[in-house]
Amino acid sequence: MRKLGIILAASAASLIMAVAPVNAARGTDGDLKILFWQAVSTMNIYLSGGTKEQYASAMVLEPLAGFDPQGNVFPRLVVDIPTVENGGVSADLTTITWKIKPGIKWSDGSAFTADDVVFTWKYCTADGGGCAQKSKFEGVKTVEAVDPQTVKVTFAAPKPYPYTAFVGSLSPIIQKAQFANCLGPKAPECTSANFAPIGTGPFKVKEFKPNDVISFVANENYRDPAKPAFATATLKGGGDALSAARAVLETGEYDYAWNMQVEPEVLETMLASGKGTIQTAFGSQVERININLTNPDPALGDKRSTKEGGPHPAFSDPAVRKALALAIDRDVIVEAGYGAAGKPTCNIVPGPDAYVSTKNDSWCLKQDVDGANKLLDDAGWKKGPDGIRAKGGVKLSFLYQTSTNSVRQATQALVKDMWSQIGVNVELRNVSASVFFGGDPSSPDTFQKFYADLEMYTNNFDGTDPEPYMVQWMCDKAPSPKNGWQGENMPRYCNPEYDKLATELTKTVKLEDRAALVKKLNDMLTEDFVHIPLVYRGQPSAYSAKLQNIKATGWDAETWNIQDWTRSK
Repeated sequence: MRKLGIILAASAASLIMAVAPVNAARGTDGDLKILFWQAVSTMNIYLSGGTKEQYASAMVLEPLAGFDPQGNVFPRLVVDIPTVENGGVSADLTTITWKIKPGIKWSDGSAFTADDVVFTWKYCTADGGGCAQKSKFEGVKTVEAVDPQTVKVTFAAPKPYPYTAFVGSLSPIIQKAQFANCLGPKAPECTSANFAPIGTGPFKVKEFKPNDVISFVANENYRDPAKPAFATATLKGGGDALSAARAVLETGEYDYAWNMQVEPEVLETMLASGKGTIQTAFGSQVERININLTNPDPALGDKRSTKEGGPHPAFSDPAVRKALALAIDRDVIVEAGYGAAGKPTCNIVPGPDAYVSTKNDSWCLKQDVDGANKLLDDAGWKKGPDGIRAKGGVKLSFLYQTSTNSVRQATQALVKDMWSQIGVNVELRNVSASVFFGGDPSSPDTFQKFYADLEMYTNNFDGTDPEPYMVQWMCDKAPSPKNGWQGENMPRYCNPEYDKLATELTKTVKLEDRAALVKKLNDMLTEDFVHIPLVYRGQPSAYSAKLQNIKATGWDAETWNIQDWTRSK
């Protein structure tokens, strides 16, 4: 499976990845044509939880360090990876000190310094800012510039795995000069900065049309004068996964298309043309159905889908949530929509192996319609003349939403049929992916707003350590008007025992103890039926047969090494 490192065991040598072969010259391969059927709405990943924004912004914005295809940490903007052995991490695990490479410049030609790193921390943790990646800075006490080339991060308690803040494409550095007036509630108002951030990456934004197209040009101040090989890149958004696959694999109009969530037999037919290939990377992605534990009734106004609006009238009964999980046949869903690119799962943490729980597999992986019906009968939910169960004036009739995609709509239809067998009715709704994952605080249709009873999507965590992921379900991570509808706790789960265990994880040193805590947290989410994990997904993307140096990864942005991509002649 994937490699797993922890600060006490990892050596600097094992964490540093060699760079790819040097290109002949910058800009000699023309325009790189990219197609995302989920259009990009912002280039500021701190204002969006969407993977499409992550992959697009990674072409421009960089973290201090990233994750390679094996999940190992490697240096980007720093000299090396700090460890206890090389003195970069303190013996008591309370500090990590990063040494910035000399001579790095922003795309506007100004010097990249430690002050920019300090500012990025202040930006994401500012009150009222609604930073979507705030969990990356969990446990960080201070970030200070020791000198222009040195950054010291101090943790409130020993941090066994310190590669969270400023590591991976979800935690890049933004320029202090550009975003200085964008702190807190002002963050979403800085349109020019959010659409065209100044970065240190291989490309810079020339023109941004939200939910449509982004034009990039090679960054003339990029630290390697031979890269990127492409003079420009054009990222077109919109359409659907099927048309995106066709544009790379059959017509050859595009070089790269992300997230080919297309029926496996359709992809096989397209591949026969020989114009492209599919690379599938398994990381930590799980397609799941989130259960809204708060009340989404529109009559509640601003309190809708918030803890202030009260608990969900039906899902406050755990018997209902469990019955929904029992009635689902995951094998059918995998066979119909994923094939070899999917595996049934009951876990929100599907890998690496050291963190994978098997506690609930015996009852969860097998569909049990009879058991679900009995559970609802015993809980007093009786079927009416229309076949839909109800109790105390509350009917088990729900709105079930997801993004627009043929596989997801097929999954919705299958789940609707499965739930009809236990007296549960659902209205199916799909929203354009560019809107659903867009993070626009004014839109009622985002997955963060969750103005529905149930919603389905996938996400994952960077790297191979799940700690930043597990803290996402703490009480204070729920999206709400107070944080600009940002945050990762979509079900609005709030369990003091979960928060206690998650906090303990951030302080635990030994690998085996950390793995045990992750499994407990995973099992708590499964057994409390906060969500219903369905499929452990690989991420298949389409690449032109002429593209070279592609290294698919499930642990970071697929564009993590786009500076190395070339086109064969």
